[in-house]
Amino acid sequence: MFTRERGGILITEHFEERSLEIAHELLPLRSVRFVCDDFKIEDAKEVIAEAYKSEEATKTLILGAKSFTIPAQNALLKILEEPPRNIVFVLMAPTKSTFLPTVRSRLSLSVERAHKERLSLSIRLASLELNELFSFVKEHDRLKKHEAKELIEALMYHASCVEKLPLTAPQLEGFEKAFRLIELNTRMQSVLVMVLMNFLKEVNRGR
Repeated sequence: MFTRERGGILITEHFEERSLEIAHELLPLRSVRFVCDDFKIEDAKEVIAEAYKSEEATKTLILGAKSFTIPAQNALLKILEEPPRNIVFVLMAPTKSTFLPTVRSRLSLSVERAHKERLSLSIRLASLELNELFSFVKEHDRLKKHEAKELIEALMYHASCVEKLPLTAPQLEGFEKAFRLIELNTRMQSVLVMVLMNFLKEVNRGR
């Protein structure tokens, strides 16, 4: 069965969001995410290069995509069977048939049947205005650490699965950084402003 510590294949429709969640759950251990729509041979080469970088502690390589090309999967076979020291692999896709039988035979596989219950949010990220941003921050600026993490997870889920927004690199990096800042006991007000500024209507219009 799939575990974060041992790695494996996780079948989930929400691979982008789950990759971020797994990365923050692994802290303080290091993880590197390779998430895209179509995982190709060039991506496989990047993963292999990252896997062979020497590590003193465990490093998890998280690969998530809607599809993995056959050449890419074939390129990964050897390293999945004999991973370098302290390297763990997590592969994610929406369906089990995405992966070749040879890949599935090398890793444990789990299917995520249902996502855990989420906080219900009234915010609309696609058309976020500055006054809405500050109202949301004021409403949630006094959360305990576990509540703060749940709110960031809920925002990720709301953005990617409820509003189905094509998240930009800065938006994804904002979510990832938020989990690290919460662990460092950063004020929730600062964390939320950092995350939500990447969705601000005026900012998006200027990109």
